[in-house]
Amino acid sequence: MQNKCIKSVGVILRPSTPELKSSFFKLQDTFINYGIEVHIESISGAMIDIMGMEFDLLCKQCDALVSLGGDGTLISAVRRSFNYEIPIFGVYAGNLGFLADVSMDELDEFVKKLSRGDYRIDERSVLQATLIKDKQEIQVHAFNDIVFTRPSISNMIHVETLVDNKAFNTYYGDGVIVSTPTGSTAYNLSAGGPVLFPLTKVFTLTPICPHSLTQRPVVLPGEFSIEMKTSDSKALIIVDGQDIHEFNEGDSIHIKLSRNFAKLIHRNEFNYFDVLKEKLGWGE
Repeated sequence: MQNKCIKSVGVILRPSTPELKSSFFKLQDTFINYGIEVHIESISGAMIDIMGMEFDLLCKQCDALVSLGGDGTLISAVRRSFNYEIPIFGVYAGNLGFLADVSMDELDEFVKKLSRGDYRIDERSVLQATLIKDKQEIQVHAFNDIVFTRPSISNMIHVETLVDNKAFNTYYGDGVIVSTPTGSTAYNLSAGGPVLFPLTKVFTLTPICPHSLTQRPVVLPGEFSIEMKTSDSKALIIVDGQDIHEFNEGDSIHIKLSRNFAKLIHRNEFNYFDVLKEKLGWGE
């Protein structure tokens, strides 16, 4: 099926980086040159002293979002825009990312392709979680991972885990990472978890510095759901490394893959394994 030609984009800049002003104007000129309207999100606009558009309105009015920064900027934009089901791509200002894979030097050629529908959209799995605290429900989404961890460096934590309402494991150590395939190359990788192809519909449970060496990472099918709780008095839930929720004894978190997907725009020739080899130095 032919992709629609992109006619308007909304731009989100990396926070606290006013030096991106010149890059934004270069980006804006490139899009306008191919007949594509450019709007900037209001907080990003204020950072570089130009008028912007409220984020929700941006998502409703634009055909796609563009993040200018790094992977963290793109992850934040994906989470904020998730309910609008708007496609997004990342332009990196610095080094190549796993997600933000278009450089400013490559932008002209890429935008030309966008303007004529020559691109692809990859659907990435997203974690959907319900945090139950004091009988109140907090709904969160995670593009990379949800980390259940100890609140201080001096104590280990027990994490009781159920899979589809059946007792599965009790992790004892620094915590557990629940990761999407996209997040498998983030914290999950540094904790010894597996690298997953980003378009698979699975998620992983990876223990962080477990007390027992028999505790190993597990890959679960996407249709499974998990519940996690602790017998310890305090814990932390960290979502995509960006949001932190305090967790107490008696609280629980229920995690599954969302039925909806994050939509990432890529060049048709984009190859995930090329990015892996470059970022991880494979084959050198």
